[in-house]
Amino acid sequence: MDVKQLEEGLREGRIEPGRLIDLLEAQQKVLAETESHNRELESRYRELESHYHELKSRNSELEESVQELRKKLQEAFPDRLKESYSVKAEEQRQKARGRKPKKKKRKKPSRRGRIRNADKLRMAQRQEDVYPEGVDRDKCWLSHSRPIWRLIDGRAVLVAYHVYRGPNDTYGKIPGTLGRSEYGLEITITIAFLVYVMGLSLDKVCALLKFFQDLDVRKSQVDSLLNQLGRHWEQEFETLCTLLAHSAMVHADETSWSIRSVWAFLSEKASVILFGVNKSAETLKEILDAATFAGILISDDAAVYARFNNCQKCWAHLLRKAIKLTLLFPKNKDYRELADEMLDIYREAVRIQNDGRMKTAGRMEKVKALEDRVLGICGPAWFAELPRQDGPEDGYRLLCNEMMRLLLEGQLFTFVTAEPVETPRGDMISVPGTNNASEQELRTPAQCRVTGRTNKKERGARRQTIVFSVLESLRKYLDCFTLREVLKEVERWDICGRTYAAYMN
Repeated sequence: MDVKQLEEGLREGRIEPGRLIDLLEAQQKVLAETESHNRELESRYRELESHYHELKSRNSELEESVQELRKKLQEAFPDRLKESYSVKAEEQRQKARGRKPKKKKRKKPSRRGRIRNADKLRMAQRQEDVYPEGVDRDKCWLSHSRPIWRLIDGRAVLVAYHVYRGPNDTYGKIPGTLGRSEYGLEITITIAFLVYVMGLSLDKVCALLKFFQDLDVRKSQVDSLLNQLGRHWEQEFETLCTLLAHSAMVHADETSWSIRSVWAFLSEKASVILFGVNKSAETLKEILDAATFAGILISDDAAVYARFNNCQKCWAHLLRKAIKLTLLFPKNKDYRELADEMLDIYREAVRIQNDGRMKTAGRMEKVKALEDRVLGICGPAWFAELPRQDGPEDGYRLLCNEMMRLLLEGQLFTFVTAEPVETPRGDMISVPGTNNASEQELRTPAQCRVTGRTNKKERGARRQTIVFSVLESLRKYLDCFTLREVLKEVERWDICGRTYAAYMN
C-alpha cells in the first residue's frame, strides 16, 4: 500500500486510526534497524579504508627499496642486467661460447637387477657333474653349466650343475628341476604348499623362506614358480578329473569366492577343487556327467544335483535346520520332537552301518524301519499339504516336505546299504551320511576369501585349481604326506612317466 492509497482509505473511512498507528510503529522499527545496520557498515568501511591506506603506504616503501636495490645492481653490473637471464638463455649463451650444456644425471632405480649366470656360478657352494644316462663318461664333453638353488639339510644351497653332452645329442638331466628354472622342485612345491594348502600370502612365504631356509626370493619369483608348476601339472590334473568320474563315491560342495565360486569334488581316488567357476549344471556336467556317473554322489539338496539318481543327501544340513527351529523357539513341542527324532534316526542309521554282523539284506530291513519312523514324524505335515506361511511355521513345513521328498527318492539312507569303498592305499572306508569332508576342504578357501587373499583373474584361478588339486590328491596315495614323500612321487612321474593314470583300473 503506497501513500496515495493510504490517504484515500483514510478519507473514505476504510482504514481505522488504530491500524494507522500500528503501521507507523512498524515503519519506525524498520527505520531504526536500518539506521543501526548503516552505522555498522560505516564503521566497517572506515576500518577497511584505514587498512587500505596502511597497505598502500607499505607498498610505496617496498617500491622505493626495490628501486634503490636495482640502482645499486646497475652500478655494480651495468651490462649484465640488460641480458635476459633464465635457464634457457644461459644454455644459449654457453652454446654460443662453444660449451655443451650439462645433462642431468638420472637417478638409478633402487631395485635389484638380474645377476649374470657367470656370477651365480662363482657364488655356488657346491659343484656337481651331470652325465647322460647309460653313456660312457669318457665320450662326453661339457655342454653348459646351470646354477640352481636347492634345499639341503633344511638350508638353501646354490649348486652349480655342469651338464655333459654325449653322442647322438644326449644330455645329462638335472634331477628335480622344471624347465630352465633356477630353483629346485622342492622349493617350488614348498611354496605351493604354503600358498595354497596353508593359505599364506606371497609376502609371508618370502619371509618364511628367508627366515628358515636363508633363501632370498622375491614375490615376483614366487608368482613365476607357481605359474610354471601349474603348467607342468596340467596333464596330472586332467587325469584326476578322469579318476573322479570313475570313483565309487564323490563329495560335492561349493562356496562363494572372489571370482564366482569355488567347487570341491572329493572321492576315494581324487580331490578336484575348481576355483573361479560358475555353480551351474554345465560346470557340473564337465566334471561329473549324471548320465555316465555310476557312483554315489554325496551333497546337499541343491537343485544343481537333481539329475543324479544314486545320491546321499547330507544329514548334517537337515539336522541343522531342525536344530535351528528348536533354538529359536525352545518352547514349541513339535519342533523339539522333530529335532530329537531326526537325530535319533541318524544315529541309529550310523549304528546299523557300522554293525559288521549284518549283511546287505539285514541292513535293508533295518532301513525300512527307519523310513517308517521318518514317515511318522514328517508324514502328517506332508499329507496335510499346508499352504505357505510366514515365520517358523513355514520353515517347519518346508523341512517336513524336504524329508518326505528325499525319503520317496531314496536319498536318505543310501549310506547304510552301500558297500565300503577301497582307497588307493588299500584301506576300506564307509560311505558317510554327511557332506562334511567337502565342507572342511573349502574352509581354507573361504578364510582366504574373507581376508582378501584370493585370485582376481582367471589365470590365477586356473593355476590354483591345478596345483591345489594335485597336492590334495597326493594325500590319498602317500602313506606319509611330507615334502620328502611328495618329491619322491613327483620325481617318479618324470622318470617312469606314470602319474595318477596308473590307478585308472
